[in-house]
Formats: sequence, structure tokens, C-alpha cells
Amino acid sequence: MPEHSKAPVMADVARLAGVSHQTVSRVINGSPKLRPETRARVQAAIESLGYRPNTAARALGRGRSGMIGIIGTAGAEFGPVSIHRSVEEAARDAGFLASSVNLTEMSREALDGAVEHLMTVGVEGMVMIAAHDAALEIVRAQRSGPPFVVVEGQLDRGNTAVVGVDQVAGARAATEHLLHLGHREIVHVSGPLDWTEARSRLQGWRSAMHDAGVRPAEPILGDWSSRSGFAAGRAVCEMPAVTAVFTANDQMAIGVLRALHEAGRYVPEDVSVIGFDDIPEAEFLIPPLTTVRQDFAAVGMRAIEALGMLMNGQKPAADLLEPSLVVRASTGPPRS
Repeated sequence: MPEHSKAPVMADVARLAGVSHQTVSRVINGSPKLRPETRARVQAAIESLGYRPNTAARALGRGRSGMIGIIGTAGAEFGPVSIHRSVEEAARDAGFLASSVNLTEMSREALDGAVEHLMTVGVEGMVMIAAHDAALEIVRAQRSGPPFVVVEGQLDRGNTAVVGVDQVAGARAATEHLLHLGHREIVHVSGPLDWTEARSRLQGWRSAMHDAGVRPAEPILGDWSSRSGFAAGRAVCEMPAVTAVFTANDQMAIGVLRALHEAGRYVPEDVSVIGFDDIPEAEFLIPPLTTVRQDFAAVGMRAIEALGMLMNGQKPAADLLEPSLVVRASTGPPRS
């Protein structure tokens, strides 16, 4: 067989990346003890060569299955869907086989069934992408079994790691942006409060308002959907003193924009609107939406790195990723 037709091996990756065979192995196995530039160089070499690790052989060699489980939801919310995709990609890049379960309902029975199914197929660890109180209660109740990584959750348990974005900081940044523009009557449209992300974003908004010496009004409860945002926007139209709206996600912001448009309220001249997530459509709305961006790819990589550490008996760091504010044309100073 001609040389160029042979499948690339680990040594080829090491040679192209200019690193040792052991370094390539550490990247494939998700070791956190690597400099980011080294990891990036190895991953670029893997992609360039089309190298595919023999996961089954490596797993047998170390007496493991080489398989992890991913539990998500069947909903269409942008954040959870994006995180699920990024975790799957990071798992594949690290050489794991991933078995996913998407829950059609958020109940104890459904979560118990998902965990039991993944344990029967021999997973070494699990990533749960469901920052929902019911999901977290299942993890807290686990007495034994493989380690868990919870994305965007709030837990304190030795066999579990929490990975995610600092939601409170993101909400504070959004609210402080509006405050710095001169707004004082800022309404928050929250997500459902049995989601940790919704509560954290509500907390960030409230704390920023209190720190500025402004008493926050009661939030308007949404359910992440544009429809609930539209209903919230119609309620805002009945509040003439309100000059800005901070919604807990971009989908609800879309509904708010539609309601304001139908009521003849101009954005941002009459009411500024800011969202959260930076969905792909955000920059193409009329006007383009100011929002808070989360690095979902980094969340996926961090989740797999944390799970790998737990599986090796190590304790991962508990720090959260910082979101970034993306300022566009939907926010501006209030009318004088």
C-alpha cells in the first residue's frame, strides 16, 4: 500500500504538532494539565491529518469502557441545545464514545430512567445539561455510580463538578450597561424560576439595581419562549415609566421587540431592550439586539475536562467562565 494511503497514527500527529507522543495522548484523553496553545496545536494537527483515535483499544488497555453519558432535554432552547452540541464535540475530540439521552419531560422518573439506562451501557461518567431543580435533585440523591458533571447547575458534592458560565455576572453586566446609559426604570423578564439560570440572571439584575441605589420593580415571569416575551412586552407597553427591558434570553427579547413595535414604541428611543445568549439571529433583528454572549464551545471543553479529572480521581476547579456583553443598536440613552 502506498505510504500516503495509510491511516494516520498518533506518531504522525506528534510529529506535525512538534510535541511528544505522551502529549498527544494527554490531549486525546482530556487531561487538563496542558497549556491552551499546546492543546490547540495538537487538535489542529489531529484535524489536519484526519486522525481518529482508536477509542475502544485505548479503553480496553486501561480497563475502561471509554464511554460517557450525556443527559439533555428535548426542548429547543438555544442555550441547552448549544451546550449539548459542544459537549458532544468536546467528547469526540477527547476520544470518548458518547451516549446521549434527551428527556422529553423534566421529572424524577424520566431522569432516573436516563441515569439507569446510561449505567447499564457501562458509562464511566455523565454530563447533565439540565439546569433545572428536578435534575439537580436527582444528582444530589445519587449515592453511588459514576461521577457527574452538571452544566449550569448549583451543587456541592464531592462526586460532582459544576461547569458553566457566570450567569449572575452576565446579568449584572447587562443591567449595568442600561444603568450607565441613564436608565432607572428597568424591567426584567425572567425565565421560569425552577431553572438555576433564570434565578441567577434575576439575582444579577436585582443586585446591580440595588448597588446603583435603584429599587427594582417586580420581574415579569416568562418561560424562555418568544410568545411569553410578547406577552411581557405588551405588559411593558402599559408601563409608561419603563425605559428599558432586560430579558433573560434572546428568544423572549424577540417577543418584546414585536410587542413594542405593534404598540408604536420605538427601540431604543422609547424603550431599550437587551437579551441574553447572543443567538445567531440577534445581530440581524431590527434593531440588532444588544445581548450577553456565552462561549458554549468553551463550556463543552470545560465539562469534558472536568469529567476526565473526576474519572481519574482528581478534583476539578470550581471557577465559572465569564460571559461578554455585545452592544448593538437596541440599547441607547433614555429620552430626556
